[in-house]
Amino acid sequence: MASDSFTIKTPCSSANIGPGFDVIGLALSMYLELQVTIHASKATSDQPLNCRITYEGEGENSGDISLDPAVNLITRVALYVLRCHDQRSFPVETHVHIKNPIPLGRGLGSSGAAVVAGVLLGKECGRLDHLTPERLFDFCLMIERHPDNVGAALFGGFVGTYLKPLTPEDVARTEIPLSEVLPPAGGVDTGMKPPNPPHGIGHHIKFPWAPEIKAVAIIPEFEVPTAKARAVLPSHYPRPDVTFNLQRITLLPAALGQSPPDPELIYLAMQDKLHQPYRQTLIPGLTEIVESMTPVTQPGLLGVCLSGAGPTILALATSNFDEIANNIIARFKKQHIVCNWKLLEPAEGTQVIRAQQ
Repeated sequence: MASDSFTIKTPCSSANIGPGFDVIGLALSMYLELQVTIHASKATSDQPLNCRITYEGEGENSGDISLDPAVNLITRVALYVLRCHDQRSFPVETHVHIKNPIPLGRGLGSSGAAVVAGVLLGKECGRLDHLTPERLFDFCLMIERHPDNVGAALFGGFVGTYLKPLTPEDVARTEIPLSEVLPPAGGVDTGMKPPNPPHGIGHHIKFPWAPEIKAVAIIPEFEVPTAKARAVLPSHYPRPDVTFNLQRITLLPAALGQSPPDPELIYLAMQDKLHQPYRQTLIPGLTEIVESMTPVTQPGLLGVCLSGAGPTILALATSNFDEIANNIIARFKKQHIVCNWKLLEPAEGTQVIRAQQ
């Protein structure tokens, strides 16, 4: 293999957008970047799995980001793709420099972006040009079973996603432990080939998005682990609450695609009863923010929702972005919570960029 260098650029994402729990995702313009260099002039490497990782960005000095390619989520996902194609390690002298501005555990799809970037890393390092975006989605969904974040990060834009029910044969495929390359860490490398994903695990559709609409992301300085956010959700829901969300999810994609946007329609369509009410115990001030910030009280605002599992709040708006952000930050300040904010726009999906030769 000749020497190669390329950049993988994967957007962050916001899931749910109000009533679209586990269904809708929005790719946003903050990007995880992998700067990859492969020096193929050497016959051997002294790096584990032939890969050296360097890192800058969120969590850089926290001790939570492993630079071991057998432990780091991005490189483990890449190894899964490679080993499904009979390549046990990275090409000799692979260097992956990770630049990550996406806050960890804040509801902006940091793990989804890592999974998507890892799948693309495996494709590019293995020269697996036959893998289509749809097939890459299958690999993503073997690792991250919630298609909203990974669908948005992979395909870009405002997307609806769903999973195909797996057959009993697919569900029972435990013959080769994926733990050698996938979470949880610490599995033994069996030397065996992992099972390839079934075809067509998930599907997506892109919805239109009005060009006037931007996203104000207010990011509190604390984490809400996804597992904890899911633990507070009930196992059963009242039928009126399910109907409430179905009514609004029917309206939401059309409402956000209309130009000019209709603030009243979007505000109503972004309401939710399936996850936000239960997660307010984890996010002080959430109820006040969602109920008090309306297009009537705040010019330019279209609607407010929890981004993914939170604690980030996503405010969709057409103007007065600074004022909207500062009003929400002030409400968090009452709870002694410090925040920062970013103005984001819908983003394209994951790209692989090579310098012009």
